[in-house]
Amino acid sequence: MKPILDAAVLDQLFVEARTHSHWKDTPVTDETLKRLYELLRYAPTSANSSPARFVFVKSLEAKAKLKPTLAPGNVDKTMAAPVTVIVAHDMEFYEKLPKLFPQADARSWFVGNDAMIQGGAFRNGSLQGGYLITAARALGLDCGPMSGFDNAAVDAAFLAGTTWKSNFLINLGYGDDTYLHPRNPRLDFDEACRID
Repeated sequence: MKPILDAAVLDQLFVEARTHSHWKDTPVTDETLKRLYELLRYAPTSANSSPARFVFVKSLEAKAKLKPTLAPGNVDKTMAAPVTVIVAHDMEFYEKLPKLFPQADARSWFVGNDAMIQGGAFRNGSLQGGYLITAARALGLDCGPMSGFDNAAVDAAFLAGTTWKSNFLINLGYGDDTYLHPRNPRLDFDEACRID
């Protein structure tokens, strides 16, 4: 059996972690982003399909391109964040399956099956976005995941000419805790879970 992580680690990853909207003026290095991906890529997906693709929006030019795609309530916090990640999924992820899942012809499970492609890309890409949040917190970063943007506009601005489709955005950086609101309630076990 593996040991249970200590309370400080669990607090950093889950219990005390918060969604941030205000950011310190501290950059996130490219090396940190590469390390972030190196961690999250090991987390599980169906048939190791790994359909998520990530665009790290950092430069002033890229931020300016992202700005008009955002809902009004997301503009200020996104422009202030050191990095905004476009969490996308590759609609042709199955082309990588001969490399990622060599023990079977998993590619054939998807080719020509739009329902399998859509479900697999969205479900597993969303999982990988969640893994990104956990990996970011493990590296001392704060996160601000969000919807509230025009997917088609993001796809046109950043993903044109690819088979990638945007899912959601995550602002990354070092959050300014002075602006945090009290934590909202969560559902209790009996409200959200069953043991059958």
